[in-house]
Amino acid sequence: MKKFFLFGIIGSLVLFFASCSQTMDGELVGVNRTGRYFEPIPYGMTYISRGSFNMGPSDQDITSALSPNRTVTVESFWMDETEITNNEYRQFVYWVRDSLARRLLGESDADSYLVSEDESGNPIDPPRLNWDTKIDWSEPDNQVALEDLYYKESDRIFGKKALDPHKLVFEFFWVDLKQAAKRENSYNPTAKKYEGTVYDLEGKQVPIEGRSSFIMNNKVLVYPDTLCWIRDYTYSYNEPRATTYFYHPGFDDYPVVGVTWKQARAFCAWRTHFKNESLQNDGQESVQAYRLPSEAEWEFAARGGLEHSMYPWGGVYTRNDEGCFLANFKPVRGNYTDDNGMTTTKVAKYDPNGYGLYDMAGNVAEWTISAYDEATYNFMHDANPNYEYNALPDDPPALKRKVIRGGSWKDIAYFLQVGTRTFEYQDTAKSYIGFRCVRSSFGDEF
Repeated sequence: MKKFFLFGIIGSLVLFFASCSQTMDGELVGVNRTGRYFEPIPYGMTYISRGSFNMGPSDQDITSALSPNRTVTVESFWMDETEITNNEYRQFVYWVRDSLARRLLGESDADSYLVSEDESGNPIDPPRLNWDTKIDWSEPDNQVALEDLYYKESDRIFGKKALDPHKLVFEFFWVDLKQAAKRENSYNPTAKKYEGTVYDLEGKQVPIEGRSSFIMNNKVLVYPDTLCWIRDYTYSYNEPRATTYFYHPGFDDYPVVGVTWKQARAFCAWRTHFKNESLQNDGQESVQAYRLPSEAEWEFAARGGLEHSMYPWGGVYTRNDEGCFLANFKPVRGNYTDDNGMTTTKVAKYDPNGYGLYDMAGNVAEWTISAYDEATYNFMHDANPNYEYNALPDDPPALKRKVIRGGSWKDIAYFLQVGTRTFEYQDTAKSYIGFRCVRSSFGDEF
């Protein structure tokens, strides 16, 4: 990664000198580009133009959190029109499964499942996965090579061979820009080295050896916790959802649940890699970066352009003029079906808000990238406000809280309000929490 980064810098310098050596008789005209950039519309996303809004409760705060109301501004971004569905998340799970399978098969058949040389014949170390070769899961030799991905015989039900979800681990890297931005961690040009220290993911403080010290390596189990349907509710029969919700095609268009904050973040990293790899194969620049929304971005998008509204659809009521409920939540004590749903429902079943976003209230609550603190509104900045904290393993539970927004199928109307904030712990999976992705915009094309 270091070599690639340095090569990119050197290549950019060569291009700069080549482009500026003969430019308009010495006039300042900028670097020669390939043409004006037009940002393509991401599939399944809608554009949220920058703006300011009053962030915070639009009605009484029954939790007594006493969150103030502040005027803040957020930059333009793209947001998924719906929550990530089971079928969309399954693409991530299958990609992890297939990538692990190709690594195992490549140990005995590298020519078919790995790419060891580039187009010029230069070696690629480590080899890349060859996605052009289709995996024949029924071929006897392949089944032997892939045995490690399956449950061992003692764990099989009626001897049926099944993939072990605990083997589906996604490894990804990210740059800790927060630590890199600290003044004490800056590069010293006089000493020609970094002089600060950095915390790794285990909470150990180590000297900075270079750019690689800010590159964090994560390994995350990607399969949803399907048992959350049973674990979340005592004295309730939810076994059918636990055994069918994620894999059965009847639930393909339902929001994925049982996903921790860490898994949601890993999904964003995979989606970024998946998109950028496609762009690279087409000879385009890799600039797409998907992530979870900040708390402020989520609320701004949920309001749909309406000022001081309690709900994404405006007004102070949860019914329309015909008396029909406008979201999937718990409308009456003990009665979950008056809104035409019981637990989760298909995404986009209810009308979108003014920005074309579905289910910003109800169905499932949604993870944000923001850490939760009761006093966040008192110290956050008013431009792109956000509070993040990378909790370490030994940190107390209070530091592992992440903001969730929007309310869910099990919540009363108060939690559906656009200004209501609550939290869940980053390593917990619930049957009522999902997520959607955002992507920062480049310029003002829309």
